[in-house]
Amino acid sequence: MKKENSPAMRFILASASPRRRELLERAGFSPEIIPANVEEDENPHGNPEEMVRHNARIKAQALAERFPDALILAADTTVALEGEVLNKPASMEEARGMLEKLSGRTHTVYTGVVLRCVSAGLFEEHCLKSRVVFKTLGADVISRYFQIVNPLDKAGAYGIQDGRELIVDSFEGPISNIMGLPVEFVVEELERLGLDKLVRS
Repeated sequence: MKKENSPAMRFILASASPRRRELLERAGFSPEIIPANVEEDENPHGNPEEMVRHNARIKAQALAERFPDALILAADTTVALEGEVLNKPASMEEARGMLEKLSGRTHTVYTGVVLRCVSAGLFEEHCLKSRVVFKTLGADVISRYFQIVNPLDKAGAYGIQDGRELIVDSFEGPISNIMGLPVEFVVEELERLGLDKLVRS
């Protein structure tokens, strides 16, 4: 028997990202955290929008098959600069090279978002974009930035939530999208679908 005011639907975030979890918690949600173990598309020459949609979709589907009655939220974020996709760097050297490429230029952040519940017949897939303008970065600034931020778990080798004043000149769109989950959009979708009260903590 459910306790009064308990969620009427299980809510699972298919991600280990602490940033996505924090954004949802700030919005009043406490999803279960169950990362999806899938092989993501990380082709540096692929279409970034198709890539993040695909990766979010397969993450959601992997958990939807295991938990058909739960609402699954999956997301994937990448950075694209003039036709090149900058995923998570494999080394500090690669991370430095990414920031050198982004220096003084404008790039696009793509986040794919999927909401999936098998038993409810729900499948929502979206992609949100933001544009970010970087300052011109010298080697010393990049080194200082890496003292603040670990770039190895971040697409494009940076996170806008920390040390932003060192690297970012300006940006368009919600900062949450650049962080990895456009939480305002997710909340709007949950409200539109009539699910927000069922999964809110």
